[in-house]
Amino acid sequence: MDPDAARALVERQVYEMARAVEASVDDELHRLEKMDGDELEDIRRRRLEAMKTSAKTRKSLLERGHGVVNDLDDERGFFDKMKGEDKMIVHFYRRGSWPCEVMDAHCAAIARKHAETLVCRIDAEKSPFLTDKLKIWMLPTLACIRNTKVVDYIVGFDDVGGTDDFPTEHLRLVLASKGVITYEGGDNDVDANPRRAGRGPPKDDEAAERPTNIRRGAQMALNSDDEDSDFD
Repeated sequence: MDPDAARALVERQVYEMARAVEASVDDELHRLEKMDGDELEDIRRRRLEAMKTSAKTRKSLLERGHGVVNDLDDERGFFDKMKGEDKMIVHFYRRGSWPCEVMDAHCAAIARKHAETLVCRIDAEKSPFLTDKLKIWMLPTLACIRNTKVVDYIVGFDDVGGTDDFPTEHLRLVLASKGVITYEGGDNDVDANPRRAGRGPPKDDEAAERPTNIRRGAQMALNSDDEDSDFD
C-alpha cells in the first residue's frame, strides 16, 4: 500500500472512531435528558453515598498512618504496623546515605499520592534480625508486601533507570506493576527527587555510595512452608 493510501486509511479509521465516541456521548446525553426527577435524584443519592463511603475509608486509612512515611523503631514496630494491612511498602535505609535520602523523598511523594498503601521506613542497621530474615543486602531496598507476604523488592535504582536522578512516576509505575499501589500513569506527577528540588548533587563521598551491580527482580520465599505469612 502506498503512503497516501495508508494515510487515508488511518484518517478514515480515526474519523470513524470519533463518530462512534460522539454518538455514544449523544446517546448518554439523550438518556439523561429523558430521565425524570426521581431517577436523577436516585443517581445523586448513589453518588453521594459513594463519596461518603470513600471519605470514611480515607479517614480510616489516615488514622492508621497512611498518607505519610512511618518511621519504624525496630522489628516489633514493623510487625505491629503490618497487621491488617493489604498493601505495604517498607524502605530499608541507612542514615547519611545519599541514595537512601533520594529514595526517602520519593517514598514521601508515594505516601501522599497513594493513601491506599501504608509506607514505612526502617533503619537497616537497627533491625539486624529483620534485615537478615528478608535477606536485605543493598541499600536502599523497598520491600513490597501484600497481606503480610513479601511479593517483590526494589533494590537500589536499577528498576527505575539505574540513576538517582529519576522521576517519581517511574517508581510509581514499578510499584504498580508489583501490585502494591494503584496507578496507571499520566497524572502529571510532581518530581520528588531531592537533587531536582534544589538540594544539589551529592558530595564526592556521597557519590561513592551510589549502588552499582544492582540485582533485578529479587524474588524470595521467606518461609516456603507457610502460605499465609512470610513472618511467622
